[in-house]
Amino acid sequence: MPEQELTPVDFWFDPLCPWAWITSRWMLEVEQVRPVRTRWHVMSLGVLNEKKEDLPERYREAMARAWGPVRVCIAAEQKHGAEVLGPLYTAIGTRFHHDKAERDKATVEAALGDAGLPASLIEAYDSTEYDDALRASHEEGIQRVGYDVGTPIISVGELSIFGPVVSPVPRGEAAARLWDGLLLIAGTDGFFELKRSRTRDPIFD
Repeated sequence: MPEQELTPVDFWFDPLCPWAWITSRWMLEVEQVRPVRTRWHVMSLGVLNEKKEDLPERYREAMARAWGPVRVCIAAEQKHGAEVLGPLYTAIGTRFHHDKAERDKATVEAALGDAGLPASLIEAYDSTEYDDALRASHEEGIQRVGYDVGTPIISVGELSIFGPVVSPVPRGEAAARLWDGLLLIAGTDGFFELKRSRTRDPIFD
């Protein structure tokens, strides 16, 4: 029997976002139970929020710190190919969200080592050299879903959505059911939104 062809699923992330992290781990679960292959792309909460004037000061400070990690991700992609983004995202996200490490330059540098990438990529953290490429990657994702959403963005075929926002990570058959339901609902002509208030914090285990 010939091997089943895998459907590409494009996933835009900012490693700072805990909700995107959970969704990304769900996407890896989906890969185990459905014939899909995730292609990783960078988007930026810093870019998304840079023109908003009504942000609380604490969130504005967080957005200022958001540039470094995505700049390093884009530099890695530019220098070593898109295939390094998945392992690098996993390395950064594990340190940020599971290990509760500081979301700073030292943590991202350590994550480069975890992902088997050159430590010299950390030079992009404070540099604007890759900002044009970062903005282009961000814009490619955001244009698919509109400007009133955030990270993550998932795109498969002609379908693109923000989310799903879920906690904890659905595993196994639960991951498959969510994927199937997502395609069914979001694939309905004229469908735009489902939402309810979050009643729990991100659960990473």
